[in-house]
Amino acid sequence: MKTRNLGNSGLKVSELGLGCMGLTFGYGPAANENDAIELITKAYDSGVTFFDTAEAYSQGGNEKLLGKAVKPFRDKIIIATKFGFKNGDSSKGVDSRPERIREVAEASLQYLQTDYIDLFYQHRVDPNVPIEEVAGTIQELIKEGKIRHWGLSEAGVETIRKAHAVQPVAALQSEYSLWWREPEKEILPALEELGIGFVPFSPLGKGFLTGAINSDTQFDKTDFRNIVPRFSEENRKANQQLVNLLQTIAAEKEATPAQIALAWLLAQKPWIAPIPGTTKIHRLQENIGAASLKLTSEDLQKIEAAASRMTISGARYPENLMNMVGK
Repeated sequence: MKTRNLGNSGLKVSELGLGCMGLTFGYGPAANENDAIELITKAYDSGVTFFDTAEAYSQGGNEKLLGKAVKPFRDKIIIATKFGFKNGDSSKGVDSRPERIREVAEASLQYLQTDYIDLFYQHRVDPNVPIEEVAGTIQELIKEGKIRHWGLSEAGVETIRKAHAVQPVAALQSEYSLWWREPEKEILPALEELGIGFVPFSPLGKGFLTGAINSDTQFDKTDFRNIVPRFSEENRKANQQLVNLLQTIAAEKEATPAQIALAWLLAQKPWIAPIPGTTKIHRLQENIGAASLKLTSEDLQKIEAAASRMTISGARYPENLMNMVGK
């Protein structure tokens, strides 16, 4: 797999990373540990060198799993993790006080069995702590050698600019896919101007763009998609038109809808590195196949023309979580 530079930071990652959240958190019961380690190892063997986790995914449990899995090849990969929630619990609200950032950094180093964190994101902007103060704390951690680069997640342009002025930001991680294109308005132009890389999470629309989900799909009771408005039965039915488009293009390219969705993202900017997640090896291999799929300008125009006529139904977060994004 080819590599990409995340902006002007000097941070080089595989074109596609692996989002590890779903291995222990968010999408129903945790995967079996041995199966999860096999999946992470298989990803590395297939050329993936960019692995994404966070304190908030199982309060360190996800980091422990990733640390154990990548130990044999730690020095050959990039690990991204995150700070920013009270006690590492996203349901309890944000906390980016300097002392908390340091606590999380120390715990993450221990959980990941490593001496340094390649990329340390603020998981969500904390309105109670000036971003300049957060950036200053990060600067200290970089000088101490505990982290190498830092990033923001779901931050707005103003916050990005303020943060970048204190300590250059390597990457922004936010949702971006064919069914959530909001970043194209202000975020992508600002990142291009500042030389910051972009790491789209949920590049497959939390699984919807794979074509494996329809209006009849029943999610596990612990799956957070149950509370996402976009995943109501009615909205899934309305949004099926986008999947139909991907299926049509996929049939022409002898690919799958997921591969088209990922290839579309990779074609947007050379400094974009999506991080699709999965618990299944066959899905991992399918996703990796997207890196060698080239969409022509005609393909991209066709997708654009059809997608621009579609209206996507349903909010991407429940109302109580919307106040934590785009700040």
